Amino acid sequence: MFNFTIRRLIFTVPTLLFISFVIFFILDTAPNDPTGNLPLTIPPDVREKIRVSLGLDQPMFFRYLLWCKQFFINEPLNMIEQWFNITIGDGERLRVQSWATRSPVVDLIVERLPQTLWVVGMSYVVGILIAIPIGVISAYKQYSWFDQIGTFVSMLGFSVPTFFTGLLLIVIFSVWMPNDSPFWLRSIYDTTLKVTDWSSFVQQVRQMIMPVMVLAFFNAAQISRFMRASMLDNLQQDYVRTARAKGLKERTVVLVHVLRNSLIPVITVIALGVPQVFGGAIITEQIFKVNGLGQLLIIGIQGADIPLVQTLTFIFAVLIVLFNLIADILYGLLDPRIRYD
Repeated sequence: MFNFTIRRLIFTVPTLLFISFVIFFILDTAPNDPTGNLPLTIPPDVREKIRVSLGLDQPMFFRYLLWCKQFFINEPLNMIEQWFNITIGDGERLRVQSWATRSPVVDLIVERLPQTLWVVGMSYVVGILIAIPIGVISAYKQYSWFDQIGTFVSMLGFSVPTFFTGLLLIVIFSVWMPNDSPFWLRSIYDTTLKVTDWSSFVQQVRQMIMPVMVLAFFNAAQISRFMRASMLDNLQQDYVRTARAKGLKERTVVLVHVLRNSLIPVITVIALGVPQVFGGAIITEQIFKVNGLGQLLIIGIQGADIPLVQTLTFIFAVLIVLFNLIADILYGLLDPRIRYD
């Protein structure tokens, strides 16, 4: 397993470099102009000077190598300096900067990341905790009333878009519900709220309920269907009949033998969904005004902020490759038949 992990990590380096070049090339050749949002009264020569100040007069390959140096060398060195309170070299190095704010892109991402993890990350965890038991029970009690209701709710959650579910919850709990009701919830997420005591913690939980449940409903609907299908497939296998013939308790057969093997394909769905947590739920964040990474990406696209969009997109690609590796490692831990060494 260790040798397999090392080989995959070594192979990951050229893969990510190729992905970074493709992302850079596509965004660079896209018809985006960073001066497009400026007033039309600005003379063309001034616009050209702005483009030169952003380095757009340089060849594309040169700018790509400069971005690689900034992202792969300068940014890690800057993080080491901040974490350990030390200075490496003169401490003055060029970082990846946003064209719109002239601030380091990594600092913008770190600033928005907690909000995304609070809302989208919590919704993913809640969705998994809901989906796995529903999938197990639905498969074990196939065609029962529980299975029928679970199937209907899952299909509904997977089919209805999150923007409709979000607006529906806002209408019910923020518009129709009286403000003095204990069930009234905020429709706008307050990103400035800091949890310092029990009262602020309750406020944080209350404003998280609607966006978390919208995303958890969508995630649980998808994962529960995979869980149910995998459980049904394994419940018909010979090893299940053998385990029952040996006199093992039904709970042991289902929760130890069947569940462990059924989780193998579901892990792929869960692992590949984790990068979406860091990417943020763009639509849901827009509906509830969550100041997260999804909204940051939308702002970068609308403002033609190429460095910001490039860096965010590449980070999402890194997370996808990383969690693919984690899924492969978990395969070997869950299924003794899988050996990588």
